[in-house]
Amino acid sequence: MDNKSKQIGLIGLGVMGKPMGKNLLKGGFSLTVFDIKPEPVAELAALGAKTASSPAEVAAKCDIIITMLPNSPHVEAVVCGANGILEGIRPGSIYIDMSSISPVLDKKLYEIMAEKGVEMLDAPVSGGEPKAKDGTMSIMVGGKKEVFDSVFDVFKAMGDAVTLVGDIGSGNTCKLANQIMVALHLAAVSEAMVFAEKAGVDPEKVYQAIRGGLAGSTVLDAKMPMILDRNFKPGGPIWMHTKDLLNVRDAALAIDAPIPLTTQVLEAFKACKCDGHVNDDHCGVIQYWEKLANVKVERRK
Repeated sequence: MDNKSKQIGLIGLGVMGKPMGKNLLKGGFSLTVFDIKPEPVAELAALGAKTASSPAEVAAKCDIIITMLPNSPHVEAVVCGANGILEGIRPGSIYIDMSSISPVLDKKLYEIMAEKGVEMLDAPVSGGEPKAKDGTMSIMVGGKKEVFDSVFDVFKAMGDAVTLVGDIGSGNTCKLANQIMVALHLAAVSEAMVFAEKAGVDPEKVYQAIRGGLAGSTVLDAKMPMILDRNFKPGGPIWMHTKDLLNVRDAALAIDAPIPLTTQVLEAFKACKCDGHVNDDHCGVIQYWEKLANVKVERRK
């Protein structure tokens, strides 16, 4: 379906939301935006977006409303709070939450939207700021297939791999599973490379030796050069990944799922936050292991 004749609303123009909005505009969609910060709103307005004064106004003006917000409390407040989406949304609209939040909240909001005659999808993303900018994010979607199909072109303007995972909440369940695997990969890379450094072996040569074998991974290839260069400029910051792992913990508790390894890695992320690395890229979690071993993993001179 071609949605370019419809008005799309985007609420949340942060690290991910702003480039997503730019890609929607590049894709030829009509866009109305809102954020509590005026700067990104002005930036998108200069590119052709319309602006709104509240989430309620976005919902009242738009056929498809997207939220991209930091965490569950922010999404719930924007949807259910004063001047929130529920105050303006019209029956027949589609609400898409692309935030990384708890699947439990997804299901609650789905029921609320259904009472308003509104369809909902949860559609969190993976790939960080770089892929948000170039429009190649992975988008994991939960909800009805017919609703997913009806907005597929909207998703494709922002992402490369777009997958319907299952019913509502499945998107965020998939995203949390992704975050478990990325966090554990980062922990494994950190522990292995600190081990190599402590043993006096060049970690860059260890990386080159193992990257083509079974231990090789996308995470290793994406993050090991950053670690060697001590480049912790965030694509996905430690605070954000910590938030996701806390959502994993809460969701796992609700369904009695065992997460012993995730729980341990969560503590490493929390320690990094407390140690002043809250805004470092999540590969900066290696600094937890480096501090324990009193070494630094970096390129040899």
